[in-house]
Amino acid sequence: MKKTTFTNRMTAVLSAAVLTLSLAACGDAAAPATTQPAETAEQPAETATEAATEATAEEAPAEEPVAKEIDKNAFDSLLASGVKADDADIAASEWATKVKEAGVLRVGGTRTSFLFSQLDETDNSIRGFDAGLYQLLANYILGDPSAYEITQVDSSTRESVLQSDQVDAVFATYSITDSRKEVISFAGPYYTSQQGVLVKAGNTEITGVDSLAGKIVATQAGSTGPDILAEFAPEAEIQEFETDQEAVTALSQGRVDAYVTDYTLLLSTMVKNPGVYELPGDAFGPVDPYGIGLPKDSDGVEFVNEFLKKIEEDGTWEDLWKITLGDRTGVTTVPAAPTVGE
Repeated sequence: MKKTTFTNRMTAVLSAAVLTLSLAACGDAAAPATTQPAETAEQPAETATEAATEATAEEAPAEEPVAKEIDKNAFDSLLASGVKADDADIAASEWATKVKEAGVLRVGGTRTSFLFSQLDETDNSIRGFDAGLYQLLANYILGDPSAYEITQVDSSTRESVLQSDQVDAVFATYSITDSRKEVISFAGPYYTSQQGVLVKAGNTEITGVDSLAGKIVATQAGSTGPDILAEFAPEAEIQEFETDQEAVTALSQGRVDAYVTDYTLLLSTMVKNPGVYELPGDAFGPVDPYGIGLPKDSDGVEFVNEFLKKIEEDGTWEDLWKITLGDRTGVTTVPAAPTVGE
């Protein structure tokens, strides 16, 4: 199935899901019991009832829309059941041997991507599609999905942490580009996306990328966003931000009119904040393959690619997608996994 079809279907289903969440959050709640003063001639029964109703309405706090949380048990069980590498396969890879001897997989990633890599402060675990992949890889090499340590990265630091040997691999919705391949190597791809436009809910002026002319548009520095905007919305005023959160904050505060970046990142923001943002128009731009960043010319590329092929063949990739993305957005059609190594 083509990504564009999946993206358009996800937009429609997600809109319905967000509406459902918003309506559910605004449902009628039972009024708390109150003790009313005795009725007087100056305050007839009808007036006292109206006053009590108004007081109750003013005192009752409005419920915030709640995004659908990940099924923790399903996620953790999937990780525990993941495939494990043979000792011979590990020994044949210098990269994997280094990880094995260290006893920990050092990951460059994020902790704030709601669908892909989100920290849960209640148990200090990180869950999501990217998080699931690197924890499955830790289990594959070390026999323990928790045998990882994470260094937080953003769009401008992903190459540098690999070049300086701070991490073994980067999992961060990391688009494979020719310029990046000049300084690092990629395993994968393991997912594909396109660009999307995020606006505040109720914005009727922006209907998609074709209506960004003259608008102030946020995007992430160091990402593919600036170049794609220059091609598809050359008359937009582009403002670059270091992180996704900074760009979202600028949009929420009205300092920019729209935010353009990978559709899947914007989807995370929408699901995390139901009823606050909208994704007008269709996804656009070239199909964007996500890869796993590795040191330049590392033999880890072949090793990780074999891992990816195995989890696609045994159904783990599909199960991970359902738990982290499909079930939380209401999308039931699982996209085809990209062909690894192409």
